[in-house]
Amino acid sequence: MMFDVTIIGAGVIGCSISRELSKYNVKTCVIERSSDVASGTTKANSAIVHGGFDAKPSTLKGKLNAKGNAMFTDLAKELDFPFKRNGSLVLCFDKKNMPDLEFLLEQGKINGVPDLVIIDGDQVREMEPNVTNHCVGALYAPTGGIVCPYEMTIALAENSYNNGVEFKFETEVKSIGKNSSGYIIKTNKGDIETKIVINAAGLYSGEMNNMVSKNKINIIPRRGEYVLFDRVAGALIKNTIFQLPTKLGKGVLVTPTVDGNLLIGPNAVDLEDKADLNTTRDGIDDIIKKAQLSIEMPFPMNMVITSFAGNRAHTETDDFIIEEASDAKDFINVASIASPGLSSAPSIAVMVVDMVTNKLNPGKNLKFNPIRKGIRKFREMSNEERKAIIKEVPEYGTVICRCETVTEGEIIDAIRRPLGARTLDGVKLRTRAGMGRCQSGFCSTKVVDILARELNIPRSEVTKSGGKSILITGTNKQSL
Repeated sequence: MMFDVTIIGAGVIGCSISRELSKYNVKTCVIERSSDVASGTTKANSAIVHGGFDAKPSTLKGKLNAKGNAMFTDLAKELDFPFKRNGSLVLCFDKKNMPDLEFLLEQGKINGVPDLVIIDGDQVREMEPNVTNHCVGALYAPTGGIVCPYEMTIALAENSYNNGVEFKFETEVKSIGKNSSGYIIKTNKGDIETKIVINAAGLYSGEMNNMVSKNKINIIPRRGEYVLFDRVAGALIKNTIFQLPTKLGKGVLVTPTVDGNLLIGPNAVDLEDKADLNTTRDGIDDIIKKAQLSIEMPFPMNMVITSFAGNRAHTETDDFIIEEASDAKDFINVASIASPGLSSAPSIAVMVVDMVTNKLNPGKNLKFNPIRKGIRKFREMSNEERKAIIKEVPEYGTVICRCETVTEGEIIDAIRRPLGARTLDGVKLRTRAGMGRCQSGFCSTKVVDILARELNIPRSEVTKSGGKSILITGTNKQSL
């Protein structure tokens, strides 16, 4: 089958592009080496929608961040994913460094960031009583936000699919070759012919480019480690707290999550292994030490529920690469999308789709429906709403994950909806079952049972995240 456009990678960038492309009469395919969307950098990052003041105006980051930020309000409304403009503060701890805040302010204005203002230390503590007394001032960006990146990506993918985009999972690219009509992408599941390739493969975008172009891209995986606290600690601060970079380093952020937890991190360690997602004692200790510079009271370490790491796609140019390969016509790289990639995703999609439509000149998809409704969340309902939905769908009356108050009805919906969950992690990302204080210690076996029943497979075939990540190898007291 010949596609007009094939997107390699189903992270937030690939799915943002696919959704934007679905507004046109373009036959589009998204291929993903993992078993689900949002399986790479997208699911393990700071979940911050940056204001757009810290990138140089001459860069793509500087040009696209504020534009992408401004698109989030309407996008979240249309696609029904969690997003909140909680605002951000860049703290300064020394009056000698206040001119650096002024620099960020002016840079932000050039980048198109609205309503930026510098406030003094007392004003900061009026907004955030737990900020350290050593803070002498801050840059305040009210447009800064927090989002759930994987729920956003799932929403983008579902809406893309409902508007005609085809998705192929567990499909790994083996080679890419040119032919008379475009490209042949050879995968572990057969060949895909396409007129245009969009390389949104994240950490592996270098390998994709290097199959077709002599102009090599070298992606350096940069690991960032994080510490996540229970919701009980989530009220410590309301804004996202950054630290003004100094000669001692960039510092780390302290932020509430859109789900009410508290998150600190990340550090930055360049690696060779793109799959290395280990957390380290030294890394975690360093994060906590640096984050403590922002907050007066000690962090409640007894409320830590997990630590995790994510790798970002970094290059020596330290900017996005969004361009057609000069020696490979119709091969469009969307590579090196490190921070603020999530914040810029909507505007990156518009930029890339403009490139595609200039080539194909397609008509508008008159049947395009921008609206997608998410899973109805029992934990957010009033008692009256709960009674009504239990009457409509009795499975909503059975709570499976007690930490996050996730019901069987929500899990069934997560499995049955377009591009539905096929793994334990798939259910987790769509419903938060397993994301609470016990970290799936009590609910995982029940979720496995529901997956097996709904997918009509043995429990032993249910995986954590696809591939060989099996959960069950046998039963207790099994006959030998």
